[in-house]
Amino acid sequence: MHHSKRITLLAALTAATTLAVPSLTAVAAGTDPWVRAWGENAQGQLGNGSVLAQQTPADVIGITRDDVRELSGGGGGAAAAANGFAVALLKDGTVKSWGNNATGQLGNGTLVAQSFPATVAGLSGVSEVSAGLNHALAVKGGRVLAWGSNASKQLGTGQDTTNPYKVPIPVQSLDKVKDVGAGCDFSVALRQDGTVWTWGKGDNGRLGTGNNTTRETPQKVPDLVDVESVAVGCDHVLALTADGVVKAWGKGAEGQLGNDTTTDSNKPVDVAYLDAVARIFATSASGFAVLDDGSLAGWGKNTDRQLGDGTNANRTTPVVLDTLKGVRSIAGGADFTVAALDDGSVIGWGANAAAQLGDGTTTNPTGTTVALPPGSGITHVTTTLTGKSAFAY
Repeated sequence: MHHSKRITLLAALTAATTLAVPSLTAVAAGTDPWVRAWGENAQGQLGNGSVLAQQTPADVIGITRDDVRELSGGGGGAAAAANGFAVALLKDGTVKSWGNNATGQLGNGTLVAQSFPATVAGLSGVSEVSAGLNHALAVKGGRVLAWGSNASKQLGTGQDTTNPYKVPIPVQSLDKVKDVGAGCDFSVALRQDGTVWTWGKGDNGRLGTGNNTTRETPQKVPDLVDVESVAVGCDHVLALTADGVVKAWGKGAEGQLGNDTTTDSNKPVDVAYLDAVARIFATSASGFAVLDDGSLAGWGKNTDRQLGDGTNANRTTPVVLDTLKGVRSIAGGADFTVAALDDGSVIGWGANAAAQLGDGTTTNPTGTTVALPPGSGITHVTTTLTGKSAFAY
């Protein structure tokens, strides 16, 4: 491990239990079974039947945590460009979706937004899902299905790019896929053999294929083998290899490649000073790694304190966050980060003007805040890709 000066989180964690009445407010630890959501909601992306912003975690209608295998937030953006949505994979292999639907990203055959979860018709036997900026991906039987916008060829179907695809359609060629990640106008698939395949928008080198060419069908990322997991940001990708090395490619302007530069890379580079990595997570323009000793390292965009290192300076190499231990899951949108901890609590840091930290305020903290107290039963978090909405399950 690189022993550079470690900058710690300044604020101690405070656990404030919010006792509450009816469904749209935070509930005491362990008393309810629901998926929770908070922050921006103008597109109904919080799934609670309204389009009102939520300053504290609200129930997503009709979805219990025990039912959910994976939840992925997509879209984001501000005002007229806002397109927040979410897809949830249930343990029975079916998929529900809700929020904005302007590009068919809900997969329900319409372009009509909906503020509550509804089943994506015809999808069953699904093992993985991922929501991108304006499209979504699913894995079924090792094959990839895609729906939503194809304007940048991000659906990988080799078909028309002018009209959105309102129902899932097969991605060409790929089989034996074990995971997928959808970014801003591009897609990533991890095959069982440890190879990574990409398609869609090629800007910033986000496809990792050695050039910036947009591709309408999946291409293999060259010279990348033994990959165990991938994490996809808006326009960068992280990959964790079997020997614990973290690779990155795509946009680098905010330091999100972690290789001590601010330049883009169209081929995988090593994230510097990291070893003994257990898990990786990508937020909109940052990266995080949980290390084998349980500590957390972060790098990339930090202008709103979303790395949690006590500064607002972008980091081009990983900074170890000594005081932040026990992270099970971490996610982040344009300007904030949320994490689920081993004790069942959900904490957040970064910007909070849209209540995206879920602590009942719209005040930007200097340290961490608490959205859900210890014992809440939460094990995972996700956020809209570039927006200010968060989910816990």
